[in-house]
Amino acid sequence: MTAEQAGNKGVDVLSTPTLVQLVENAAIHCIEPMLEPGQVTLGTQIELEHRQPVPVGFIVRTEVEIVAIDGPRVSFAVHVFDEQEAVAEGTHERYIIDRARFIEKIEKKLA
Repeated sequence: MTAEQAGNKGVDVLSTPTLVQLVENAAIHCIEPMLEPGQVTLGTQIELEHRQPVPVGFIVRTEVEIVAIDGPRVSFAVHVFDEQEAVAEGTHERYIIDRARFIEKIEKKLA
């Protein structure tokens, strides 16, 4: 989960790619109860300002809030904290889609 593991030698803090994954996971869990059977969401946009380092061993809390639903598009406000302070904030967007139709698209592309 560290920047060191992501290739940034000598930087032993929470990596930005891991922070993005935490945001996506929080958004997925937030919207999941609203989905119909067979629906999933796909992330399409993320804007995240990673402001403070998070040392190894610190607990990270990710908060997402749905701020808009426009048809299949769901927009979130994002705030991330460690044990001492806010470490990141931004926005995230996901689209609600039919999983079967999405898989069909992938299969056509692979054919």
